[in-house]
Amino acid sequence: MRVFLASIPLPGTPVIIIGDGEAACAKARLFEGSGAALKWFAGPDIPAGDPRIARWPSAEDLAGARLVFIGLADRDRAAEFARLGRAAGAQVNVVDQPGLSNFHTPALIDRDGVVIGIATGGVAPVLAREVRSRVEAALPQGLDRLARLAAEIRDTVIATLPDFMTRRRFWETAFRGAAADLAVEGRTAEARREMLRLLNRPETGQAAVHLVGAGPGDPELLTLKALRALQDADVIIHDRLAPTAVLDRARRDARRIYVGKRRGEHSVPQEEIAALMIAEARAGHRVVRLKGGDPFIFGRGGEELEAVRAAGIAVIVVPGITAALGCAATAGIPLTHRDESLALTLVTAETRPGAPGPDWSTLASPNHTLAVYMGVAGAASVQSGLIEAGRAPDTPVAVIENGSRPDQRVLTGRLDGLARLVAREQVVSPALLIIGEVAARATSHIVSREVAA
Repeated sequence: MRVFLASIPLPGTPVIIIGDGEAACAKARLFEGSGAALKWFAGPDIPAGDPRIARWPSAEDLAGARLVFIGLADRDRAAEFARLGRAAGAQVNVVDQPGLSNFHTPALIDRDGVVIGIATGGVAPVLAREVRSRVEAALPQGLDRLARLAAEIRDTVIATLPDFMTRRRFWETAFRGAAADLAVEGRTAEARREMLRLLNRPETGQAAVHLVGAGPGDPELLTLKALRALQDADVIIHDRLAPTAVLDRARRDARRIYVGKRRGEHSVPQEEIAALMIAEARAGHRVVRLKGGDPFIFGRGGEELEAVRAAGIAVIVVPGITAALGCAATAGIPLTHRDESLALTLVTAETRPGAPGPDWSTLASPNHTLAVYMGVAGAASVQSGLIEAGRAPDTPVAVIENGSRPDQRVLTGRLDGLARLVAREQVVSPALLIIGEVAARATSHIVSREVAA
């Protein structure tokens, strides 16, 4: 190891910054809200009313300082202040002058109580920042909440579990269980209850279930939170709409369980899917239920949420980019437009057996965009229902098959030719129907165009 990163508590620590340019400002930003006893000497030329100290520091000013940061273009002046700082017993950092510095500022990931530093010994700061950005993407924003919760119950854990190895096993279980997920989400009271329950009954440790939206298919449309959940999962229960490209972003050793469904061909009943999630979570496995698009938009995520909660297991919902947004964007279709669309409705053409279909009379007004999910098999009824309700036969339509994926197709036409277009082009699911004036704006990946009835 060529570089050692020390952890210095900042509240009350004397910190000096010297300089009036952007380099000094960047150092000052590091200590905002830290509680450090900060003094910033910016020289005699700063304007009146500036909160910085309008002079350069003397040796007496540096006495007692723990850290001194110098951001000056004048190398000779920077060297002199560095000498004074070291003489005062401080550790000194001179921006872009590693030869004048006692230490170098690492690239920092700041989650309040959790701070991570990436250092290269001052030789490649841009590389350190690149590494930081990649590590930061893998860490939840609410990590500090988990650290605060751990600090709050630390004494209770020590009193309850006096043996060091027993405590260690407790924390390992807690930080990979439901309590950690709840704390990161900001559900602090629930997290505390779960952690105390685990402390009193460690044999009942269980994980949370994550309902994760996979988006429309393009793996780069996964949210950061979805990606983190996939990379931390022990078990991934996925449906047919979760493509291989998305599953490839998961942990390689995660167990994958396919529970996909097709119209009229349900491989796993909904009740069994819920039972599977509950059983895996109770076994202590971190479960991701991966669903195409968004779990709560025609994905039966609400039913799964209720079933898992009823079993007393915590659920974390990670929304995804739903098909209407992702598919329309890749096809160049604005779902709303000031001149052409004053409303947007998401509707499914497939309902529970015996249940009534959509009320087309409420959906047939002009300047109104419809995004119809699961509408391929029912394209004829969608067409006839809207026209009978008063929608103009020449209303533009677009059919987006495999939206956002490499094999995406975008077909355009008129409402009175929708069923024929779907049949002629042998459209298969997943496909989204967009009906409304904005559909005429489709620009991307168009392979077929139906222009008349």
